[in-house]
Amino acid sequence: MDKRFGVKDFVLFLLLAGLIVCVLLAMKQYDRQWEVLREIQKQTTLQTQELSQIRRSLREGIVARATTQSTGNQTAAGADPFPRVKEAQQNPDYAQGDWLVDNFGANVRKLTPLLGADVYARVVESRVVEWLLYIDPETLEFIPLLAESYDVSKDGLTIKFKIRQGITFSDGHPMTADDVVFTFDWIMNPKVAAPRSRSLLDNIASCEKLGDYEVAFRFKKPYYNSLELAGGMGIMPKHFYSKYPPEKFNEQLGMLMGTGPYKLRDPESWRPGTKIELIRNERYWGEPGPFNRIIYNEVIEEVAALTMFRNGELDRFGAQPDEYVALRKDEKITARTNHFEVNSPLNGYRYIAWNQSRNGKPTVFADKRVRQAMTMLTDRERICKEVYLGYATVATGPFEPGTGQADPSVKPWPYDVAAAKKLLADAGCTDRNGDGVLDAPDGTPMRFKLTYPSGLKLYDRAIFLMKDDYARAGIAMEPDPLDFAILQTRMENKDFDVISLGWGGGSVEGDITQMFHSSQIGDKGDNFMSYKSPELDKLIDEAKGTVDKEKRMPLWHACHRILHEDQPYTFLTNQMALSFYDKRFKNIKPSKLGLNYVSLYVMPVPWYVPTAEQKYKD
Repeated sequence: MDKRFGVKDFVLFLLLAGLIVCVLLAMKQYDRQWEVLREIQKQTTLQTQELSQIRRSLREGIVARATTQSTGNQTAAGADPFPRVKEAQQNPDYAQGDWLVDNFGANVRKLTPLLGADVYARVVESRVVEWLLYIDPETLEFIPLLAESYDVSKDGLTIKFKIRQGITFSDGHPMTADDVVFTFDWIMNPKVAAPRSRSLLDNIASCEKLGDYEVAFRFKKPYYNSLELAGGMGIMPKHFYSKYPPEKFNEQLGMLMGTGPYKLRDPESWRPGTKIELIRNERYWGEPGPFNRIIYNEVIEEVAALTMFRNGELDRFGAQPDEYVALRKDEKITARTNHFEVNSPLNGYRYIAWNQSRNGKPTVFADKRVRQAMTMLTDRERICKEVYLGYATVATGPFEPGTGQADPSVKPWPYDVAAAKKLLADAGCTDRNGDGVLDAPDGTPMRFKLTYPSGLKLYDRAIFLMKDDYARAGIAMEPDPLDFAILQTRMENKDFDVISLGWGGGSVEGDITQMFHSSQIGDKGDNFMSYKSPELDKLIDEAKGTVDKEKRMPLWHACHRILHEDQPYTFLTNQMALSFYDKRFKNIKPSKLGLNYVSLYVMPVPWYVPTAEQKYKD
């Protein structure tokens, strides 16, 4: 039968051809609409930037006429909060743009302010949520940020802040005194799951609105660090957070908004496991952040993170000592990076916490002789040499060596197995059945799990050295590496034998209430090892209430001596911060805080990437 192309086939052909033409026209139209939308978005962003710049210029003009000299405890109204950034802007190659790609060695559970208890959440929050003041890393002086000025009363019990006008949150809503008062009241609400923050602000009696742009913090009693306490509170937008009752707020995992130079794309949609990407806040009231984006990966495995850095996928790498030594010998790495070895009061220390109470009953570690013995069984000098390769020293307490708080007369407990065995015997810990393992006074074998964060070689090496140390005295320790989220839950519930972690320095002059005061044992506080010392409690309270620095330091020294004697922690090491940065990042300098930008703190970023060296384009 012959195949013929008939009328019906011709009509179908025309219909098909017409359909193809329509699809092509639609695609072209869609592309045109997409380009129009992109152009509109670009113009909107530019207009927002221009409006922000106009507001900054107007504010600087008004402020310049209103500026007064600093007198006593009062700052000059309108003091420039961005001197370090403006210094950098004078460099001929200064430019905005590019991305800063970093890595967290852990999974972040929460980004909602007050609820995200780990250091990583705080790093992210510090780019988004700002304080009334910040600490200049060069001078360690307080610089007004959201505040225009502050005034401290003669008795130290009242601090008044004048707030800069024209500041908005990233959604454009104005920031006023109402937001400051709301933030304080929200933290102090016992229904809000913020026990750590609440404990820090406990000495503040009230935060009172004096006007639309003026507030007063009133203290219950004098406090040595009152200015940082009031001025270092991250200001939360009332209109954004108050729509949730406390019970619902406590359930929010990634609700983050502030006045800062960066923001989440959607301030309510972040969830654990989602990439943490901050973008520039085009409505920012101050000098714009230098980078278009800041990205935080959550690669836990050190080998994987190191591989990413070697491949140029990370711009910054916080190295462990063995990695640092190896990378210093790698010509490709040294050709494209700068390296830094810094000591800082913020570096903190690593420790072993001995749980003194479990399920309401005292443990063998409730006896300080046992804790002292465990410290003398821990060869910390060996850990410094073999694990940290000399980039650490033995810690004697919670205060950074060389700071005013540390008592220089306190010397480390020695590594002394014989003396440790005698202390254990004095405490009633002997091998009653001849199985080679000591028994506690109640007959329980001295076997315990030492819990620590998984995936970190530094911990693995130190813990296994300790296992051998303890075995020499007849104590059986089982390494118990856990994912940090699980570890944190165990810690909050006091469901552990022994934990090894680290504290970063929270302040230039730290308050040790959070870790060692008996008031912090309950309510998921950070005295999770249930350590009690009435004498230490009294000294901490007295030191905190002593405004005169010369009188305060001897009190901190006495605290240091008690903690050294009681050993609620075995204070392991003070370590240097070792890091590499891609060479395209300019103006990275040492400072009194380590480097001239500290990601843990709210502060303007003085680093930048010249246009010719920028790697990422938006």
